Amino acid sequence: MDNFTPPLQQVNDFFETYAAALENYDTKGIAFLYSLPCTLVSDETTTSFNDSSKLEGFFNIGIGFYRQFGIAKVRPQVWNRREWTGKILNVKVNWDYFDALNVPIYKCDYFYVLKLDKLNQLKIILSVSVNEKERMEEWMGKQGRK
Repeated sequence: MDNFTPPLQQVNDFFETYAAALENYDTKGIAFLYSLPCTLVSDETTTSFNDSSKLEGFFNIGIGFYRQFGIAKVRPQVWNRREWTGKILNVKVNWDYFDALNVPIYKCDYFYVLKLDKLNQLKIILSVSVNEKERMEEWMGKQGRK
């Protein structure tokens, strides 16, 4: 008897792991949660990655922003999860970002397509940023930063 956990039941733990990697500024850990190739999409850009070191480098840029602006705590709220097949899921996550004193900084929404890998572990194959850029800019404007 194997210990297979159905993908829908892995989602919350998966995003808690993602949040812990963000809080620890662990770009290698973040990149590990993605399958290669993967694609990151927003209104402005579509970027595909075939190389884990380039993906990690991309996350280093985001982590630099988090450090610079005091983002210390991250909370994922899984809003929707749909199983497209037995191995592919679509998930909507609302991310809440806080400073070290638990003061909210901003929230944003993402859609993810996750797929089970050969070891039955979820990995992100597509990440779609719905409104992070706008929410960051709004927060920075309120702080008098641009």
